Amino acid sequence: MTQTQFRNVSRLDLADTIVLAKAKKSLTFAQIADGTGLSEAFVTAALLGQHPLPADAAEVVGKKLGLDQDAIALLQTIPVRGSIGNGVPTDPTIYRFYEMIQVYGTTLKALVHEKFGDGIISAINFKLDVKKVSDPDGGERAVITLNGKYLPTKPF
Repeated sequence: MTQTQFRNVSRLDLADTIVLAKAKKSLTFAQIADGTGLSEAFVTAALLGQHPLPADAAEVVGKKLGLDQDAIALLQTIPVRGSIGNGVPTDPTIYRFYEMIQVYGTTLKALVHEKFGDGIISAINFKLDVKKVSDPDGGERAVITLNGKYLPTKPF
């Protein structure tokens, strides 16, 4: 039976436990996601308290991380989503995404509406990918793909 959370505290506490187990076992999120049949990004978000995992995937990651049955069951619950409080993020990496939206948010909105019409890009029917590529000018670049289904506004 599907279970849901009404507060994010238990999932965030579990996320702390998971991050510690991940570090102790020297695992990457890709290694943890391997064998789940799910993407690295989705599993990572689930482990950090933002998505429920299907039972079979929760068992796979639970075994890799040495989690008990209560933690594996908790991974399967629908969480209270949202990991950023009401203020401006202070973590430098998260802040840069916030900054990108501050700078390009209206541009993205204008281009989405111009190309698709009035509506939104789903964060539910959504795929995320992060790749590391070489920069021709030296160093490395991050290629972040946000792939969400367009949902038109429907008059009623």
